[in-house]
Amino acid sequence: MAEITAALVKELREKSGVGMMDCKKALSENNGDIEASIDWLRAKGLSKAAKKADRAAAEGLVAVATAEQGAGETATAVEVNAETDFVSRNDLFQGAARQIAGAALSTDGSVDAITAAKLAGGESVQDHLTNLIATIGENMMVRRAAKWTVENGVVASYIHNATAPDLGRIGVLVAVESTGDKAALRDLGRKIAMHVAATAPLSLSPDDLDPAAIEREKAVFTEQALESGKPAAVVEKMIEGRIRKFLEEVVLLKQAFVMNPDQTVEQLVAETAKTLGAPITVKGFTRLALGEGVEKKQDDFAAEVASMTGQA
Repeated sequence: MAEITAALVKELREKSGVGMMDCKKALSENNGDIEASIDWLRAKGLSKAAKKADRAAAEGLVAVATAEQGAGETATAVEVNAETDFVSRNDLFQGAARQIAGAALSTDGSVDAITAAKLAGGESVQDHLTNLIATIGENMMVRRAAKWTVENGVVASYIHNATAPDLGRIGVLVAVESTGDKAALRDLGRKIAMHVAATAPLSLSPDDLDPAAIEREKAVFTEQALESGKPAAVVEKMIEGRIRKFLEEVVLLKQAFVMNPDQTVEQLVAETAKTLGAPITVKGFTRLALGEGVEKKQDDFAAEVASMTGQA
C-alpha cells in the first residue's frame, strides 16, 4: 500500500477543497491515487447531498450576469439557495453563484439546462454544487432562473441588498428594446428595475395579468359594493373604478413611478422615447426575491442541544 504522506493529503485537499481527514481517508481507500481519491470524494459528496436534500434551502444568493450581443444584450438572473445566511458570505459560494449566472447565459434559461451546463473548469454546475455541499456541509440548489434577450437595446439589471457586485437578496432584470442610445436605455432600464424591486408588480401590462387574479379582486369588490345598498348601475361603476385602481397597483406600466409618483412607468418610457427620438418597448421583466415561497424549517434548538449532550 502506498504511503499516505502529509504532502499527498495537502495536494488532494487543495484540489478538492475537502477537509484533511476526509482526504486522508480517500487516499487510504484508493492506495494514494489522487485522481481516484477525487472521484471517491465526489461520490461521498453525492451521498452527503442526498442526506441533506430534505433540508430547506431558503437562504443563499440571487446572481445576475449580462453579455452584449451586437446591438442587443442577453442577461440572466439565477437564485442559488443554501441553508443559512452565513454561507451567502462564503467566498466559495459567492464565486459559484457568479459562475452559474455566467454559465446560464449560454442556456435556454431553464433550471435543468443550467444545472447541466459546463463551467470553465469543465465540470457541470450540478457537479460543482455537489462538491460544494461536501466541502461546506449545507444543502444547495439552483432553484429558479430567468433569461431575457433583446436584439436591439439593453437588458438592465439591479441587485437589492447587495452582498457583493451582482449578488444579493433580490435580483431584477428589465428587457428594453430600442435603437436609441444604449447608455440612456440602460439608465432607464435600471430605474425601472429599481422600481420593480420596490413594488413587485404582478405583470407588465393588463393583458399579461392572470385572469384569476382579476376575478378574485372583482368578487371582493362586488361584495363590498353590493353591501352599500346602491343601485345596480352605480354598483357596476364602483366595481369598474376599483378594478382600474387595482390594475394601477399591480401592473408595471400602469404603476406610479417610485422616483416620480406624478407619472406612471408607461409615461416615463414614452417621455424617454421622445427625448431619444426612437421608440422604446419594455419587453418584459423578472424579479427574483431570495427564498420567496420556500417554507423554512424551524429547528427545535433545545432538542438539538439535548441530543448532543445526551440529555434527550
